[in-house]
Amino acid sequence: MKITIKSTPEDHRIAWLTALAISIHILESSLPSPVPGLKPGLANIIIITVLCQFGWRTAAWVSMLRVLVGSLILGTFLSPTFMLSLSGATASILAIGLASRIPGRGFSAIGYSLLASISHISAQFITAYLLFIPHPGLWRLFPVLLTFAIVLGIFNGIISLLLLKRVT
Repeated sequence: MKITIKSTPEDHRIAWLTALAISIHILESSLPSPVPGLKPGLANIIIITVLCQFGWRTAAWVSMLRVLVGSLILGTFLSPTFMLSLSGATASILAIGLASRIPGRGFSAIGYSLLASISHISAQFITAYLLFIPHPGLWRLFPVLLTFAIVLGIFNGIISLLLLKRVT
């Protein structure tokens, strides 16, 4: 018995966009970090651009596949790094999913990116506290990293907005 699996144009789109996000994710993992846990989140530019151009479902696929495949390639699957990445990506994709359903004009790429970055860092801190470092001192880092998340969220949103203007 021969089983034929047919892929759709959307499957191809998700695969290409995921490959791009994974490539950026891997490249970003090689950058030095001045503060543990501080990364620019450049792969999220792809997620926000995908959200604005193709919708939440495609963005969710790209985001979750990026975390899963990226962790397999980097050798961090099921490690604390993976758990933190997964919790952040899940929280951010859920937050922008809810925001995308708000009636009216909705958010811009900058608004989505800012919301995603705040959700991401918040979920990572909650996960770190609950699973790895159940010490109240951990929360002293939160305002510093949240500030960076806000700045980088705005920066990535601006890049997403500029990218969207070029591709549409």
